[in-house]
Amino acid sequence: MISWAAFTKLADSNFTMPVAALLAVWLAGARTWKPFFLWCFLFGSGIVLVVATKIAYIGWGLGIASLDFTGISGHAMRATAIAPALMAILLQKQARQIQQLGLLAGLVFGIAIGISRLAIHVHSVSEVVSGCLLGAVVGVGFAWLIRNRPVVFDRKLLVIGVVALLPILTLKPAPTESWLEGVAYYLSGKERPAQTTNLESVTTEYR
Repeated sequence: MISWAAFTKLADSNFTMPVAALLAVWLAGARTWKPFFLWCFLFGSGIVLVVATKIAYIGWGLGIASLDFTGISGHAMRATAIAPALMAILLQKQARQIQQLGLLAGLVFGIAIGISRLAIHVHSVSEVVSGCLLGAVVGVGFAWLIRNRPVVFDRKLLVIGVVALLPILTLKPAPTESWLEGVAYYLSGKERPAQTTNLESVTTEYR
């Protein structure tokens, strides 16, 4: 049976960011410029909000202590944004009921990723919920905005592209938290503390 630690890797940034970029490239290849710009704007805005909350906490301690909130979960946001968006594109020619089921499946996948973040103890409930909500706004919002804008392009190319990216999951997660810490300490002018335990570095890989 697959473990939560293995399942959560499906939303690692070194896999989901290329998938998001692949979707943008596919839309550009289809010359559907409005959906292309919509996806880039919505997903990009989601990423900016995730990064901003994390930098605000690391650099200035801005969070919500009562909710144990230190930043929006990037894994939850990316999964809940990308999966529904992909389903919306792949099922665009199907009946409305099938499209709705596809969107629901995408959202369920994103929520499952959020649960995996809780299971491996790298995020609080508030961080996961905020990530899932933000991702849902991006993914479902994109699906709603393109509902009357048919994309005429070979969808098999998109599926093949996603499958071709799967080997990335075997790689070590990108050290995004370490990069964010560097930016946060630089912007805030604080001196970056050294990591003191191996546990901290291991946890960082999963955030």
